[in-house]
Amino acid sequence: MTRADGRAPEELRPITIEPEFLKFAEGSALISVGNTRVLCAASLDQKVPPWMKGRGTGWVTAEYSMLPRATQDRTVREVAKGRIGGRTHEIQRIIGRALRAVTDMRRLGERTIWLDCDVLQADGGTRTAAVTGAYVALALALMKSFDVRDAGTWPLRCQISATSVGFVDGVAVLDLPYEEDSRAEVDMNVAMTDTGKFVEIQGTAETLAFDRSQLDEMLALAQSGAAQLFTLQRKTLEPFGFGTLVHAG
Repeated sequence: MTRADGRAPEELRPITIEPEFLKFAEGSALISVGNTRVLCAASLDQKVPPWMKGRGTGWVTAEYSMLPRATQDRTVREVAKGRIGGRTHEIQRIIGRALRAVTDMRRLGERTIWLDCDVLQADGGTRTAAVTGAYVALALALMKSFDVRDAGTWPLRCQISATSVGFVDGVAVLDLPYEEDSRAEVDMNVAMTDTGKFVEIQGTAETLAFDRSQLDEMLALAQSGAAQLFTLQRKTLEPFGFGTLVHAG
């Protein structure tokens, strides 16, 4: 199979992460995955939602939005509609779940981390890019309040990243741009940790049902892509002390 952008089936698109992209956020990162660009910001609030007060634990939550001209045709801002769409709500929940899965809430204490993920340009894989970039923003924000070298207090248990896989023209491929995603027979998003555990697996047969061997093939591709994303996250964070990072137990 020859992909439109010339990549091999198991190859990621060119990916960059620019840390501390925003001046005022406790942590931020602009992640570019091919032509998809997502700006992730982490804000630290010294309180928790009312329903969590007094528990001694924190909370990590996310908001996601897409700029009107992130796509070829202008989309109406959801604020103008007066409500959040179902797709946006779903993606916000995915990002929040993913980052909570790698955060020790008791070590976080009664604080809330807000992760704002705004899509500047969309060409497939916006939710997976948001998860990968939000981890970098979260780590940077936590470094402002916690000692990354202290195994007894550092709140992050491990890394998390996400990527897409699917079957296009009968071939399993990694990291689908919109051109492939829009015609894929099977489309799947996978979020996993650098300890080899899965946090989110969303798979849909768009035109053809898939069997267990195809599922295994897609998960293997996702794992190989995740390994590359973990390396990029670490390299991005190393100048900020990530080289001395210890993970929470």
